[in-house]
Amino acid sequence: MTSELSDRAPATAGPGPLAGIRVVELAGIGPGPFAAMLLADLGADVVRVDRPGGPGLGIDPARDVTNRNKRSVLIDLKAADGADTVLGLAERADILIEGYRPGVAERLGVGPDACLARNPRLVYGRITGWGQDGPLAATAGHDIGYIAVTGALALSGRQGPPSAPANLLGDYAGGSLYLVTGVLAALHHAREHRSGQVVDAAVVDGTAHLTAMIHGMRAAGAWQDRRGANLLDGGAPFYGVYETADGGHMAVGALEQRFYDEFAALLGLSGPEAALRADPARWETLRTAVAARFRTRTRDEWTGVFTGTDACVAPVLSLAEAPGHPQLSARGTFTEDAGTVQPAPAPRFSATPAALRRPPAPPGAHTADVAADWDVPALLGRPGPRA
Repeated sequence: MTSELSDRAPATAGPGPLAGIRVVELAGIGPGPFAAMLLADLGADVVRVDRPGGPGLGIDPARDVTNRNKRSVLIDLKAADGADTVLGLAERADILIEGYRPGVAERLGVGPDACLARNPRLVYGRITGWGQDGPLAATAGHDIGYIAVTGALALSGRQGPPSAPANLLGDYAGGSLYLVTGVLAALHHAREHRSGQVVDAAVVDGTAHLTAMIHGMRAAGAWQDRRGANLLDGGAPFYGVYETADGGHMAVGALEQRFYDEFAALLGLSGPEAALRADPARWETLRTAVAARFRTRTRDEWTGVFTGTDACVAPVLSLAEAPGHPQLSARGTFTEDAGTVQPAPAPRFSATPAALRRPPAPPGAHTADVAADWDVPALLGRPGPRA
C-alpha cells in the first residue's frame, strides 16, 4: 500500500453548507469537540471557549484534529466576568454546545435558562454519557461503559471477552453524530418558529438507537442474544476476518449468494466445500477451510486477487496504511494539513463543498478577531466595541 495522498484532496478553502451559522463550543473532551468539528467542517463559524489550563489531556493543540476549522477564545468561567462574557457570545450564536456533567453549566452561570434568556432562538446542545437525568446522570463514565450497558459492546467479537472499538461507537457514533443531528433539527425548528430549545444528547441513547435493526432481527427470531452466533457478528464463515500468510488479515463480507459464489471461486474452495454455506451445522468446517486457504498467501497477494471483484473482500489496513488505499486516495478521503494526515471533511456537497479552512486552533488564538466579528468587546476586557 502506498502512503501518498491523492491530488484530489479537498481544497483548503470553501464555504460549506453551514456558512453563516454561529456556534459556541464550551471546551471539553470526547464527543463535544468532535461534534463541533463536524459543524465547523461543514462551514459553521465555531468559536471554542477554552479555559486556562486546557482540558488536561496533554495533547499538542497543533495536532488535535478535532479543533480544526474553529476559532478559539480564552475565558475563565470562574472569574467574575467569565459567565457574562460567554453569555455575550451565546446572545449572538445560533447553537451552543457543552459537555459538562449535569448541573455544572448552571453552576457556572451558562446553563440553558441563562443562555435562552439572552437569546430565545438559541439551540442549546448538551452531550453527556448518561444523559441529563436518571440514577447514573451525575456519575463519571467513558465510552466503554456506555456501550456496555446498551448491549452494543456485547455484539463485538466471537470468542473471549468483547473488544471495544476504540471510542468510535459510543462517543462519536452514539454521541457526537446524534448531537449534530439534534442541534441541526432544532436549528431548523428555531428558524421556522423563532424559538430555541435544549437538545439532550446522551451517548447511551444514541448507541442504543444504533442497535435498532438488531433489536428488530432479534424480535423476528433472526438474531441470537449471544456473540459469534449470527450473520453479522462473525458467526457466519463468509462474514468475518481471516489471517494471511504474513500475519495480515482480510475482511470477508460475502453475504449474498452471488457474491459468495465469486468469493469461493476466487479463494479456490472446492465445490463440496463451497456448498457448506447452505448448512449452518457445518459452518465451522467451512470456516476451517476458508482460514486454511487464506493462510496460503500474503495479505497483498490476496488483495490482488479480490480487488475489482464482487466477492466483497478487503484488506484490513492500519490507520497509517488507510490513506494509501487506491479508492480512498482517488476520492481524497484523507488529506494532510500542517504535517498531520487526517480524514477530510465528510460528506460531500455538490454546491457548497466543505473543506479545511484552518488548522487546529491554539487556545485563545482568535480572541481579538472574534471580539470584532461577533461584537463582544468584553472578550478584550474593555467596554466599547473594537475600532
